Amino acid sequence: MPDRFTVLIADFLAETSIESAILGDVADLIMAHATDQSLLEPYLPSTDAIVVFHDLSVLGEASFSRAPRCRGVVRAGVGYNNIDLEAATRHGVTVCNVPDYGSEEVADHAIMMLLALARRLVPSHLAIRAGNWDYRTALGTPRMRGRTFGVIGCGRIGTAAALRARALGLDVVFYDPYLRQGMDKALGIRRVFRLEELLEQSHFVSLHCYLDAGTHHLINARTIARMRPGAILINTARGPCVEESALLDALDSGHIAAAGLDVVEREPLDNERLRQHPNVLFTPHTAFYSVEGYTEMRTKTAEEIRRMLLGEPVRNPVNVVPQRGLSTPASS
Repeated sequence: MPDRFTVLIADFLAETSIESAILGDVADLIMAHATDQSLLEPYLPSTDAIVVFHDLSVLGEASFSRAPRCRGVVRAGVGYNNIDLEAATRHGVTVCNVPDYGSEEVADHAIMMLLALARRLVPSHLAIRAGNWDYRTALGTPRMRGRTFGVIGCGRIGTAAALRARALGLDVVFYDPYLRQGMDKALGIRRVFRLEELLEQSHFVSLHCYLDAGTHHLINARTIARMRPGAILINTARGPCVEESALLDALDSGHIAAAGLDVVEREPLDNERLRQHPNVLFTPHTAFYSVEGYTEMRTKTAEEIRRMLLGEPVRNPVNVVPQRGLSTPASS
């Protein structure tokens, strides 16, 4: 029997049924169940490729320097903040992500949170549980049609959310300094070129941007002050895009009426003031998930790993490394 590749699944997964179906004929799969990269050390010398989810806080120099055979890493998800791209590139490791698996789910989730908050879903539900039945629970509920829905980041997910909001009759405006010209015309929505302009006019603000140095605490005390009084904030993007202390102050003052958060700065949530705030609706970083979406994420991750191992062109690289094919495991 010929030698085989070794694929290290760094974290999160408890079983590999999907991955084995795609990779089983060419690779052995090892699950590390790691939350720290030091726990990967025993496996790295013989590893040809690595799958990373979100439980591993960082994959960087300490790992790449101990993995001479590793040619590729796939982040099984959209964001890849827990992978040190500079270290990977120095060691000739191609890093890919899976950018498209959950676009529909996250967009649906953002609209769900918006409707639940605007239509007073949770207070009404809890009031009935408490034995009440009074329409006044819904007092203050706005009509959606004609209100302004502001989208920060109009990529795959932001576009999907914008189209859903437009179908509800909302006036959709977006801010995205990186999107090519004319996309507002293609989508039939409005565009602004300053974040403050979006914040000042939006009744509802939904974040769909990537997390980097420019978007860390993008929503902060200064930008919140530019938001329309009584606005609703939705974050299904990344927790650190919102400065929690500033958000809490705005919620306490009523400047922001409510917030829907699928993500928080530190997960699991450890901010009790935020956890107990009556005007915050939470989900535990589940916007990405559906049965079909979860399968798609894992399938596309394994297929990208397979392309890496067999020396085929990868589809979603996020760094620039000359492709080095691995024609056989022995050549590693």
